[in-house]
Amino acid sequence: MDHAMIQYNKMTQVPVQKLVLRLAVPTILSMMVTVIYNLVDTAFVGTLGTSASGAVGVVFGFMSILQAFGFMFGQGAGSLLSRKLGARDPRAADLAASTGFFASFICGIVIAILGFTFEDGLISMLGSTPTIAPYAKAYLKYIMFVSPFCASSFTLNNMLRYEGRAKLGMIGLLSGGILNIGGDALFIFGMKMGIAGAGLSTAISQVIGFSILLYMFLSGRTQTKLSIANISVKSGLLLEIVELGFPSLLRQGLGSLATILVNFKAAQFAGDAGVSAMTIVTRIAFFLFAIALGIGQGFQPVCAFNYGAGKFARQRAAYRFTLILSLIVLAVLTVFAMLFSGSLIRIFRDDPDVIAIGTRALRLQCIAQIFLPIVMVTEMLMQSSGKKIPAAVLSALRGGLLFIPILIILPYFRGLYGVQEAQPLSYILSVIPAVFMARWFFKITPAEDLPE
Repeated sequence: MDHAMIQYNKMTQVPVQKLVLRLAVPTILSMMVTVIYNLVDTAFVGTLGTSASGAVGVVFGFMSILQAFGFMFGQGAGSLLSRKLGARDPRAADLAASTGFFASFICGIVIAILGFTFEDGLISMLGSTPTIAPYAKAYLKYIMFVSPFCASSFTLNNMLRYEGRAKLGMIGLLSGGILNIGGDALFIFGMKMGIAGAGLSTAISQVIGFSILLYMFLSGRTQTKLSIANISVKSGLLLEIVELGFPSLLRQGLGSLATILVNFKAAQFAGDAGVSAMTIVTRIAFFLFAIALGIGQGFQPVCAFNYGAGKFARQRAAYRFTLILSLIVLAVLTVFAMLFSGSLIRIFRDDPDVIAIGTRALRLQCIAQIFLPIVMVTEMLMQSSGKKIPAAVLSALRGGLLFIPILIILPYFRGLYGVQEAQPLSYILSVIPAVFMARWFFKITPAEDLPE
């Protein structure tokens, strides 16, 4: 039995509960290392002062832009290649993978050029205050140098997941994340580089992680093959990839805009302490959500592959299992975080104002995050099944379509409390359309598998 048939049988015959977990575990481990690095980075930089801590949130806005485009090409190409492999069309999968990867790398180059050209304006646009700006600039310049590698790393990792090779993606992300933690300690403290050391450490680890991920494709360890000869821009393939990945771009792009707006609003009502507190809360909240997100990302290749193979009953079972498990996991984690919210904030910045602002914001985030898997898993179902418009709507809702206007309006009535309450409120409201869309999808999709 050849390699392709073994992979096909695994994706269409292994019980979906076992398969989702098998694909989710490497993704969860990768995300945990990445999130732990982000938390360690925030803690290390926090020792340099409140303004330096706020700079992490500013740079995170730029990293979110790179992630938005990397995810767009990765999710678009990944969804397409997984369904093509499910339909036993490996040539089409190769074309999708190559086109998505090279488009992502070129996009990263364009972002870097624009970033260097408009650096001062960019830092201001990302929500920096005058006291945060010098720290943000010292950190950001290293990230801009490696923008193509950052963006295309997200693309490569997503394509590996959609092929069912999450373990290979884990190796690249774990390597980069672990090196980043060690590099932070070396450059920030050992070499006395301050916040610039955090930027240099991130840049080096991103290039190394990218190299490992690319090697997985070039060494023949994947079913899909990357090659310049496989790039296709005339057949409408690139447009299809962008359309399929657009929900991810929309979600991440709105998320980037929301991050920037949070920085502005927090600075408006609480200065550097507000920016620092909301940055810390964002990192902790994502740490809690990352495990549920990892479970969902284990579901995506199972969903796309079986949809392409006409295994609709398996897709339905995988959705139900992923949703229930994500809800349980996130409920347990958020209860813990609510009980120890003040202590968690204090780990990163022992500033009374930062702790007071962050503690309330974190508790509100925890309450709302319990509902988030309903939106997340349903969005993944739509995107993996090629339902572009419903996926885009849910991505926009989760990314900030509700959050941004609420964040603009609510602080006028609630001040800093409104800044803290805006995202939790938007999460809860986004559940309603997600429930209706899930019901619609399963109503129009056959309940039974198609015959072989």
